[in-house]
Amino acid sequence: MYILITGGSGFIGSNFIHFFLNSNPSSKIVNLDKLTYAGSTSNLKAVEHHLNYDFVQGDICDRGLVERLFKTYNFSGVIHFAAESHVDNSIVSPGAFIDTNILGTFNLLDVARNHWMSGAHSIKEEHERSRFLHISTDEVYGSLGEKGLFTEQTAYAPNSPYSASKASSDFIVRSYFHTYGMNVVTTNCSNNYGPNQHDEKLIPTIIRKALSGAPIPIYGDGKNIRDWLYVEDHCKGIDLAFREGIAGETYNIGGKNEWDNLSIARFICDTLDKIKPKEESYIKQISFVKDRPGHDYRYAIDASKIEEELGWNAKENFESGIVKTIDWYIKKYESL
Repeated sequence: MYILITGGSGFIGSNFIHFFLNSNPSSKIVNLDKLTYAGSTSNLKAVEHHLNYDFVQGDICDRGLVERLFKTYNFSGVIHFAAESHVDNSIVSPGAFIDTNILGTFNLLDVARNHWMSGAHSIKEEHERSRFLHISTDEVYGSLGEKGLFTEQTAYAPNSPYSASKASSDFIVRSYFHTYGMNVVTTNCSNNYGPNQHDEKLIPTIIRKALSGAPIPIYGDGKNIRDWLYVEDHCKGIDLAFREGIAGETYNIGGKNEWDNLSIARFICDTLDKIKPKEESYIKQISFVKDRPGHDYRYAIDASKIEEELGWNAKENFESGIVKTIDWYIKKYESL
């Protein structure tokens, strides 16, 4: 049984492949990744010679390539991570987000539908259990005030080209269930952190700048709040949704760890003061920079649906997960 994983060389995808190969020894993976700046073969060096792992460098927008892969491997599942995901980049260059997140998702869905189905609501016998799992984000819901949580019923209100492109892809996935009866599931997650995350993201930036002695940049007043989810917990939720989720359903996956950006920076600095002390506290490196346009104030996920229906629970709190994360990045930056 071959599973197509798109964007598997990126942050969440690479962590998932490590987890999936360990948890599903009979399944075989094909990782299709364009290897943009955000993906690296080094993230999967430990499994590059694994008997159940194949890597294909390519673009999900290349429909011909996707069709050839389906013919070659006869995939019985797709787990779709591939996406442009950095909000700042979407503000400067939104076109790449429209292409990858919308057109790329459509290509994958449509090729899978043609391969698995003989017509609307008519699934080929050998693909009765074949499933398309779409990985999305809580940013599609917009911004929360001081109170409240995003649920699967929250209306979409994306505020950046990135979140708008992800919202569009979510709706395309939804339409393939309602129009064609295709076996699709969507997951919307909160902010992930952990090993293999790209240096541009908030937590790696804080750690990297702190260790290098450079100013640690915090947008605005640092009071923007996010719900933080350790990447391994997210991988377990994705696996559950893929195996046991109900077709056509959406599952929100969140960590129940709300932190504002300034508090995260201070916590990381305090932790570094203890494990890698220097003459002055790392906190003195914190600096404030001009806020980005359309910066949402707060995200927070209600994960009760996946907890109650599929039995998922986040194991790491932010304090425990961030210590593991800091240790991983210290080793990474010291080896450069």
